[in-house]
Amino acid sequence: MEKPLWTPTPQQVGATNVASFVQHLSSRGITQVSDFTSLHRFSVAQPDAFWQAVWTEGPVVGSRGEHAFVQPGDDLRTAQFFPGAELNYAENILAHITDGDALVFRGEDKVQRRMTGSEVTVEVARLGALLDELGLQVGDRVAAMLPNMPEGIIGALAASSRGVIWSSCSPDFGRAGVLDRFGQIEPKVLIVSDGYFYNGKTIDIADKLIEITDQLPSLERVLVVNYTGMSEDYCAKIDAHRASAGRKAMAGTWQADVSGRAETTPKFVRLSFDAPLYILFSSGTTGIPKCIVHSNGGVLFKHLTEHKFHTDVRRGDRVFYFTTLGWMMWNWLVSGLGCGATLMLYDGSPFYPDSRSLWAYAADERFTHFGTSAKYIDALKKSGTEPKAEFDLPDLRAIMSTGSPLVAEAFDYVYSGIKTDVHLASISGGTDIVGCFVLGDPTSPVWRGEIQAPALGLHPDVAAPDGAPVALGKGELVCRNAFPSMPVGFWNDPDGRRYQAAYFDRMPGLWHHGDFAEWTENGGMIIHGRSDATLNPGGVRIGTAEIYRQVEQLPEITESIVIGQDWENDVRVVLFVVLAKGAALDEHLERKIRQQIRNGASPRHVPAKIVAVEDIPRTKSGKITELAVRDIVHGREVSNTEALANPEALAFYRSRQELMT
Repeated sequence: MEKPLWTPTPQQVGATNVASFVQHLSSRGITQVSDFTSLHRFSVAQPDAFWQAVWTEGPVVGSRGEHAFVQPGDDLRTAQFFPGAELNYAENILAHITDGDALVFRGEDKVQRRMTGSEVTVEVARLGALLDELGLQVGDRVAAMLPNMPEGIIGALAASSRGVIWSSCSPDFGRAGVLDRFGQIEPKVLIVSDGYFYNGKTIDIADKLIEITDQLPSLERVLVVNYTGMSEDYCAKIDAHRASAGRKAMAGTWQADVSGRAETTPKFVRLSFDAPLYILFSSGTTGIPKCIVHSNGGVLFKHLTEHKFHTDVRRGDRVFYFTTLGWMMWNWLVSGLGCGATLMLYDGSPFYPDSRSLWAYAADERFTHFGTSAKYIDALKKSGTEPKAEFDLPDLRAIMSTGSPLVAEAFDYVYSGIKTDVHLASISGGTDIVGCFVLGDPTSPVWRGEIQAPALGLHPDVAAPDGAPVALGKGELVCRNAFPSMPVGFWNDPDGRRYQAAYFDRMPGLWHHGDFAEWTENGGMIIHGRSDATLNPGGVRIGTAEIYRQVEQLPEITESIVIGQDWENDVRVVLFVVLAKGAALDEHLERKIRQQIRNGASPRHVPAKIVAVEDIPRTKSGKITELAVRDIVHGREVSNTEALANPEALAFYRSRQELMT
């Protein structure tokens, strides 16, 4: 009989925020909650009482108003949370910021910085004052194109403090990718870096910035953050270009325009619960990115529950997530300051100068939480790196993984190669809700290959095409109730039709998320991949993650991507593989791959074709793009290659002779 990979001790459970919250509820007469499972049941059955308790336990700064805290509405979209409340996201984050180091930053081996909570608060005050001076009003936009460095977090908090909407991407985005995003939302201020470091190299983006600022007529100010030592040169180049076209100068350095100011105390504009806070973007691989608007209170409350109860972040913890400003996990990370944690920031290649780099950082700075992508864990495993053998990680309590399904063998590797006594939380959600539907539970066992628990306050489920629950077997991931971090809507979607079509039209009365999922007998969930990338040979639905799990166990395979190819009035499974150095896709390896898939999954999972390629296209956040590959194989052009980190990889899939027969 299979046993869990990790089970928390009674002492570990008793020290969690969940245990403290259960006691808090009991003191208020809510005695039906005794553990995480009953807490989740309570959070769904009595949302008004649950979210009120979250406000109290936060404690959230602001006015709750006199109305019911949750008004259900006629459907999910019309439900309201704290309709009479007034609060400010930044005020709540800074109210709990640590007195010691709040931000620790490494930019590969080039830059190291630390900022205390007081220093962060002062910089937020100064940037907020500059936004006032520039005339920005509630609802105006500030955009950023930055590495994962302190100024990004300061910028988001300063914008929020004044009721200004924040949006960001990373500096490796191409010109068209930036304009596809920021061109839609018309920011008045753009915060950028003077280049960035990657894999030991300094990347100059001055020419790209000039093109971008040229084509954003809404801009009134460009702030250049000094990172590579060229901020003044960047400002001079931007303004010289503008002068040549007869336009006024508008570039200034962060050091002069923000850090040089005298203000020290932030001012906060308290807004309604559903006032816009962030604009995040869909990946954009099937068209212009959707501009997803998230709310002031929705983000705060969703992240409060995830950080405190699912991830067990406590005051004094040191929380790391490997992310960029183009991925919603960055927005998630920012909220960790509101638990009194220190945020550990990193920008650059996670494998520079070698596969040990992030673990050396974790050991040096005594991380308590290490977050990353499933692809990073798989790549680390394939590199043969075993941090447990080299680094002392006594404070590390949790490892989080998202971005794609974490396969069972990767669970094994974490416990054998990284740390034995650690809470491994595979988590899944998305930009759409700036959080998770299913994620970790620090009070319960970790089972191999499973996401542990549904998110508090949400009722995720597996549904048949008609919306009926699927207790056993695979189906569509849906959510059956309203929750605070549902988007306010999409930008430039005045009648809400695009928002409605994205999540609610397919299964009326439910949030349809687009993942292919399955409940487990342990009460956890397995995500089998995106449902729009689900394979359907012979009418049988197969999740792509089921195949990846088998193929990527083979040492000859570095990575893989699988699609369904329309063929002879059916669909056949086509597997593309990136080979390890020295490997060749000969008959022997093809037989080995097919046998591995047949034995580990089923005969229906076995690909009809196996093709070697040099690279796999992926989004800026590192997710592989089955839909883009499927389009290329079927002779359809990908409509927005700027959404890809490596669009040149698409060439490896076009007009392949192997797929003509």
